Amino acid sequence: MKKLLFVICLLTQTFTTYAQIQINRIDPTNWFVGMKDASLQLMVYGNDLHGTQVTTRDAGVQIDSVVQMPNAHYLLAYLNLKDAKPGTITLSLTKGKKTKKVKYELKQRERSGDKRMGFTNADVLYMLMPDRFANGDTKNDQIKGMNNYVCDRTKPSLRHGGDLEGIRKHLDYFTNLGVTALWFTPVLENNSPDTNGFSTYHGYATTDYYKVDPRFGTNEEYRQLIDEAHQKGLKVVMDMIFNHCGFEHPWLKELPSDDWLNVPEWLEEGKKTGRDEKTGMSNGTKTGSKYLQTSYKLTPVLDPYASKIDLKETVDGWFVPSMPDLNQRNPHVIKYLIQNSIWWIETAGIDGIRMDTYPYADRKAMALWMKTLNEEYPNFNVVGETWNTEPAYTAAWQKDSKLSDINSNLKSVMDFSFFEKINKAKNEETDGWWDGLNRIYNSLVYDYLYENPKDVMAFIENHDTDRFLGNGQDVAALKQALALLLTMNRTPQLYYGTEVLMNGTKEVTDGNVRQDFPGGFPGDVHTAFTAEGRSTAQNEMFNWLSKLLHWRQGNEVIVQGKQIQFIPHQGVYVLARQHQGKTVLTVLNGTSKEARLDVKRYAEVIGQHKAGVEVQTGKTIDLTADILLKPRQTMIIEL
Repeated sequence: MKKLLFVICLLTQTFTTYAQIQINRIDPTNWFVGMKDASLQLMVYGNDLHGTQVTTRDAGVQIDSVVQMPNAHYLLAYLNLKDAKPGTITLSLTKGKKTKKVKYELKQRERSGDKRMGFTNADVLYMLMPDRFANGDTKNDQIKGMNNYVCDRTKPSLRHGGDLEGIRKHLDYFTNLGVTALWFTPVLENNSPDTNGFSTYHGYATTDYYKVDPRFGTNEEYRQLIDEAHQKGLKVVMDMIFNHCGFEHPWLKELPSDDWLNVPEWLEEGKKTGRDEKTGMSNGTKTGSKYLQTSYKLTPVLDPYASKIDLKETVDGWFVPSMPDLNQRNPHVIKYLIQNSIWWIETAGIDGIRMDTYPYADRKAMALWMKTLNEEYPNFNVVGETWNTEPAYTAAWQKDSKLSDINSNLKSVMDFSFFEKINKAKNEETDGWWDGLNRIYNSLVYDYLYENPKDVMAFIENHDTDRFLGNGQDVAALKQALALLLTMNRTPQLYYGTEVLMNGTKEVTDGNVRQDFPGGFPGDVHTAFTAEGRSTAQNEMFNWLSKLLHWRQGNEVIVQGKQIQFIPHQGVYVLARQHQGKTVLTVLNGTSKEARLDVKRYAEVIGQHKAGVEVQTGKTIDLTADILLKPRQTMIIEL
């Protein structure tokens, strides 16, 4: 009996020693030589990788360390590529007496990092949702092998079939409109199943950081789209999410380590008890204490008096149960994410990044991410979503802010204060104190808090808010908001369809502010892509905005000019921009009655000019006498 046991043990040991090493994938899929940071983390996915060593004989490539992860399905190898040359290298993965050789490609960079030029305040960003803009290839509406989903345009919360090809086919539309940069909501794979009429069409639950969602297209098609956009003078901004990933990411099947996620305990419980189909949450912990959801309150991150529990709930809590919270404090996690952003810059040629839910992630880790990108790409740009309506809060997140004890290194932040104020002002009369356009004045007075006000991204609406028009068609209010947005000292962002009067509110579902662009889908009767397909009202709005956008392009007064604003006087708000002897006046009547512009009151910006030219109409405006303004009238006057 003992002899038999000995033979079984010997055979088992021999099988283990000589078993084939299985490698399923390596992230990143390839890399680049000539980076300022010569280190490269390779995440190896496979089976029974404990004890596996990684070596190479290729000249210029050095293995700095191999990290044996707690989960044997993962292995991390850290390479030094300081002296590496472009080409294919061979990595040898050895365990016991068995070795598996893996080919890995090192590419030549297309250009040095300082040649990567990001978006600036000279640009106007046009934000769109690929699923809702245009369907250019119906063959990718249904993809075999992906988790169960439905493509149904009658349901606002399901996929509608828009894709990258639909965007590519309409690049001329953007240039005709006059925008200079395109920001797509996330295009990476979101392989989550539809649950109770909801899907991840929006893209904010990444399941593969190195792959474009096949329902949008391929990595190659994404690059082709960007190349063609560049040829037409359009930049492309990529939406990324480092705070969380999707529940169906491979990491969630087996965590690389216990600290890969924040508060992962309920995940293991969920594997035993199953998932709730609606939320993705463990049935066994739906009402328990293990699951921690974020409070959505961002103030504890900067609050000098914040309690530990408040801070933990903000940064460690999950955004929603189906979006696990990544632990950026784990150095391997943040290295993975940093490399991913660099890979997309080098691979696809993107011109900027918009980082979702920025303050929810670890503050120091995100500062390291930005520091790394700024060193590698000094002229690149990243804007972070910092959803707080207080300028003092937002300003503290901007690079080099004196308000923060930690330098975020983040060049651009989002102006939720302007968004809030303009959406309140549109429904009010501008009085002698606080209401109406006084709100804009009283928001801009705090620009001294920002290190660079021009790098603050302003907007009047986006995919997470009600449309500016709500359920109405108040074109006069919309023109006032757009006139301010495009002439003030900011980097402006538009939301798709505003130019053709798309409206809607989130009252029932977010999908109602993310409706399909008219004419972008098979079967659409009307199209907003051409003047012939637009209604009279749509054409009037499109032409008005297009003229303003083209006028803004290359306009040094708007891009570089000093800003002067006047306290609203008798219902009239005036904002001036001046540069090298030229002046632009944005004049808004913030009341529903006729008003007069007291020309003498604005003598310091009008100077000796006797007349100016109104940008939209081309008419000469007499500046020697008061100007009568119609109710809610907007004028942009060049001097």
